[in-house]
Amino acid sequence: MGGKEWSIQDLAKAAGTTSRTLRHYGQLGLLPPSRIGANGYRYYDQHSLVRLQRILLLRDLGLGLPVIAEVLAGEQETAAALRTHLELLRQEQDRIRRQIESVRTTLHKTERGEQLVAAEVFDGFDHTKYKDEVIERWGKDAYESGDRWWRSMSDTDKKNFQQTHLDIAADYGRAHADGLAPDADEVQAIVQRHYDWIGIGWQGRPVVREAFVNLGEMYVADPRFAANYDVHGAGTAEFVRDAMKVYAEQRL
Repeated sequence: MGGKEWSIQDLAKAAGTTSRTLRHYGQLGLLPPSRIGANGYRYYDQHSLVRLQRILLLRDLGLGLPVIAEVLAGEQETAAALRTHLELLRQEQDRIRRQIESVRTTLHKTERGEQLVAAEVFDGFDHTKYKDEVIERWGKDAYESGDRWWRSMSDTDKKNFQQTHLDIAADYGRAHADGLAPDADEVQAIVQRHYDWIGIGWQGRPVVREAFVNLGEMYVADPRFAANYDVHGAGTAEFVRDAMKVYAEQRL
């Protein structure tokens, strides 16, 4: 590959990210510029485009940056990397297809008043896909503790835990659609339920102000989490973040 080059600004715009993020990737050795001009500007070639595509895919799949670095370091040939990339996308496509079928089945059975089957409800959902991100953000002990807790739960308890969050997300969506402010008493009551729900998952460890606010920010920044709220209306994730921030400032 050779020929055309992109400035850091052009590459960031094309990839839907920021120059700051690309510089961060460069500092970590994930995406070094193909050259640095006499003016100090960074330039990227077509090989860099392929490498950035791989990084963004692996981030979307939930891998942390240290793990991504290991994956990229182990890849020798661009074509082989692209074949792996394609296979991961196919796996993700299949997982999403299974999730769609799972939700469709749950909806139909709920509407008809039929008994739900746990294997159908949770087909395509895998909490371990966030393993590297949890470890990166909160440490290995936090992931292992949470993983043990989740695996120790019965199917009924898992279902009830997830349903609680679905109900909370839906209530956020209704409050946002009704035009309520994030600091409204009705909204803060929803946040209290949300806080209590998070506390269950944290198994008695205090959910401190910084952690709670950061979770709210993550709900907006990460499209995987934003989708849980924006399914109830565009902008709901931002509404949730703002409401959580109010709660943290007033009560934590």
